[in-house]
Amino acid sequence: MQTHIARTSPPRARGRVSLSSKQVNGRTVLSDLHQSGAFKVVFPRSDDWLRPILLNTSGGVTGGDRFALDVHVAADTQISLTTQAAERAYRAQPGEVGHIRTTAKVFGKGCLHWLPQELILYNGCALDRRLRIDLSAKARLLMVEPVVFGRAAMGEILTEGHFHDRIEVTRAGQPLYRDALRLEGDIAAKLARVGTAQGAAAMASGLYVASNAEAVLDAVRQHLGDLGGASLLQPDVLALRLIAPDSHILRQHLLPVLDLLSQSTLPISWRL
Repeated sequence: MQTHIARTSPPRARGRVSLSSKQVNGRTVLSDLHQSGAFKVVFPRSDDWLRPILLNTSGGVTGGDRFALDVHVAADTQISLTTQAAERAYRAQPGEVGHIRTTAKVFGKGCLHWLPQELILYNGCALDRRLRIDLSAKARLLMVEPVVFGRAAMGEILTEGHFHDRIEVTRAGQPLYRDALRLEGDIAAKLARVGTAQGAAAMASGLYVASNAEAVLDAVRQHLGDLGGASLLQPDVLALRLIAPDSHILRQHLLPVLDLLSQSTLPISWRL
């Protein structure tokens, strides 16, 4: 008698969060919230801003996982959104890719601070991530996306992996900012190229849309130092890029920039 054992794939994590804001007595409060699966959001006590903190209760992202976030920032409201800790993209099974999809719409004179903590890529990871933000003509935005390529303290080198990342920002229906990163195979070797990252193992991309963008440009450049650069895409649109040998040095340069652009309202989870 023969016994056949069926092969099964590891369980896949799923999660979705959808939230929107409204104004009540001059304060931004939650208007609507739906959450399911392993993606959750908590709301610490705050001032006149709404400050959601995202949690991935599955502990990270691997091949086959799917997470989605939808954010609606109503006119004259303010949302500062971050993550509880760094997100982790773990080794995936062959042929399986994890997906993260984030969409945000900011109406009227609303303001969105999109401030997730680092995404840490592990050797053998497979992740496709997309962020789309649609701004009204008068909306404000502070966005940052930090990525760490392997854990330097553990001596980890990304000799294999799959990471596709795409960011799109529109204003009044017109393209404002587009950025894309596509890394496959020996990621460390690609980052070592002079024209890519010169061996850096951490990077951050940022966008600031506000009337004082030109006024803060010089200060942003000073904080970035020799590891980054910043420029104006339009008089009120500032884009920046920062590369660093590891996540610790990345934060040393990035935190002062975020403090400046957020007017010292960076979420407390960034300090823990």
